[in-house]
Amino acid sequence: MNPKKMKQMMKQLGMEMEQLEGVKKIIITTGEGDYIFDEAEVVLVTMQGVTTYQITGTPVFEPIRPAISDEDVNLVVKQTGTTQERARAALAETGGDIAEAILRLAAHD
Repeated sequence: MNPKKMKQMMKQLGMEMEQLEGVKKIIITTGEGDYIFDEAEVVLVTMQGVTTYQITGTPVFEPIRPAISDEDVNLVVKQTGTTQERARAALAETGGDIAEAILRLAAHD
């Protein structure tokens, strides 16, 4: 279809498209992590007063890393007798699950 004719039809339907220029990075945050688009094209589509953003690109997924408090590390150290470094590593591996970290460290001793 002729692009000029298509644009004219879209206008008759009350639809407008516009390329968003200068986009450097897009981050979509979810409960599990972030989808990061370093290079993406963004098109704004407006129809009946509602604007929709269309993203074209390849995202990289980065899962959320749980915050590990010093209190949690100290509790694991106290329960297992391990070092703070090993306790922090075990908590990171288990997603911050204290009981699982203690069980893993106890199983390795």
